[in-house]
Amino acid sequence: MPVEKVIKVNFSRYNTAMILVTGGTGFVGRALIRQLRQADYPVRTLLRPSPKSPNLPQGVAVDVVLCSLNDERGLRAAMKGVKVVYHLAGSERLSTKADLNQVDIAGTEAIVRAASQAGVEKLIFLSHLGADRQSAFAVLKAKGIAEHLIQQGGVPYVILRSAVAYGPGDAFTEPLARVLRRSPGFFFIPNDGRGLIQPLWIEDLVTCMVMALEDERLVGQVTNLGGIEALTIRDVVRAICQQLGVRRLLLHLPVKRLRSLALFLEQTGNFPLSIYWMDYLSYDRTCPLDSVPRQFGLLPARFHQQLGYLR
Repeated sequence: MPVEKVIKVNFSRYNTAMILVTGGTGFVGRALIRQLRQADYPVRTLLRPSPKSPNLPQGVAVDVVLCSLNDERGLRAAMKGVKVVYHLAGSERLSTKADLNQVDIAGTEAIVRAASQAGVEKLIFLSHLGADRQSAFAVLKAKGIAEHLIQQGGVPYVILRSAVAYGPGDAFTEPLARVLRRSPGFFFIPNDGRGLIQPLWIEDLVTCMVMALEDERLVGQVTNLGGIEALTIRDVVRAICQQLGVRRLLLHLPVKRLRSLALFLEQTGNFPLSIYWMDYLSYDRTCPLDSVPRQFGLLPARFHQQLGYLR
């Protein structure tokens, strides 16, 4: 298994101030909390009231507040003593059950309002490459609206637009691997399979997120983050097949038809990928290849070198 990067920082005002993480039980949130705690930052996270056991990172000491994003009184209480908020909460992973308006948009508005009232000094928001209020794609439109709310909210902000992150427990490579294992000798890829993405190793992403905490150059800016290589969807699927030791015939299918197929399979419980991936893969999702080295002095891992967890 790959070795996790550990960030060590010099003493700063944030080492003794509480940091609040929304979406702390998600794929990125768990990795971020681990790195923040390894760097000795005090961390608090929101947990939405639920009968299910929370999926918090194990063996990590973290404060927990039971509060939903639409509970503004609870949010104000959760932000007592908080200087920095990492806002990661989103619903896209729930696919057709996602509530982008309530969680991604209204939830962000509530976070910004509570942060402003609590005197939070910095709000760090994780967005997507291609986020745009005018986007025809639901997730990218929701992220674009959320960015606008943050930019107009009066709290000093850092917006990080990330390429697709991958790693153990992700919503990208692991679901793809499950589909590829079960597929009957062939696999559909969107359009001509030449759409480009820049997969970013999860530990590299959260390393940048931790570094953004202390980097005042990023305040008030939108910063793009992507891997060191631009890969086609075909390249990605082939790399996963090689890791799994399977061979699949790759067939092209227009995104609209593939999305309809995904919707049908999801209703039968046989499609582990979110339907929003069909939107994400419709067009190139890239940024300059040197985005992470230039901004953070970090060389991201190459995609094929980090896929051992899929075995």
